[in-house]
Amino acid sequence: MRPDHRTNWLLASLEAEDFAALGPHLELVELSRGQVLYEPGDPVRHAYFPHYAVVSLVNVLEDGGSVEVAVFGRGGVLGLLSALVSREAFGRYVVQIAGTASRISVEHLEEVRNGRPKIRRLIQNYGEVLLAQTFQILTCNAVHSVEARCCRWILMAHDRADQDTLSLTHEFLAEMLGVQRPTVSVVLRTLQTAGLIQQSRGSITVVDRAGLEDSTCECYGRIRRIYQRLLPGSYSPQVPSG
Repeated sequence: MRPDHRTNWLLASLEAEDFAALGPHLELVELSRGQVLYEPGDPVRHAYFPHYAVVSLVNVLEDGGSVEVAVFGRGGVLGLLSALVSREAFGRYVVQIAGTASRISVEHLEEVRNGRPKIRRLIQNYGEVLLAQTFQILTCNAVHSVEARCCRWILMAHDRADQDTLSLTHEFLAEMLGVQRPTVSVVLRTLQTAGLIQQSRGSITVVDRAGLEDSTCECYGRIRRIYQRLLPGSYSPQVPSG
């Protein structure tokens, strides 16, 4: 199925007249796995509304280590706050799962936001959602087991992708979780033995989503409920909220 701009849930939630103001400035772009959209300190010239792509915001440490602090997919827009405030990226934006996105220049986004109150309110609500998501992920990374965090990551990626098979490597997932690759390999083998996922070279297939939800921590449910409360009508995970 060929995506269009309204494949993104935020764009799909806009009323016709608001989308008409934004639509002419949107450009459909392809994002490839591992592509870095911005490095820390880069000028942010565009905001991206992903369709089936999934993008991580990664905090890069001086020793070369990194850990994911936010994730963007069909329910979000990346580069938004940097684009409208500092105009500089404060982390690395890297594509986890390839796909398409709608891209808009900072200038056009700011122009439309200033003239459309409902778009301005949507952006404000999304900013609060992003802050809450980042807060929850940082807490998750600090206090929960690698297995629970891995389940949370897979579920969040599954919500934002359009298929059960997620294209990613152990090395990439380890970088997102801020742990060593062998640790991730052990966890994924455990999940596969339990019948929750199926591994293939360079990909993971979700087999038992309910089982993953039972194995993850509270953070996944909290993040989902935050989206549903602050952005009603613009977040549509693959299963209803429990």
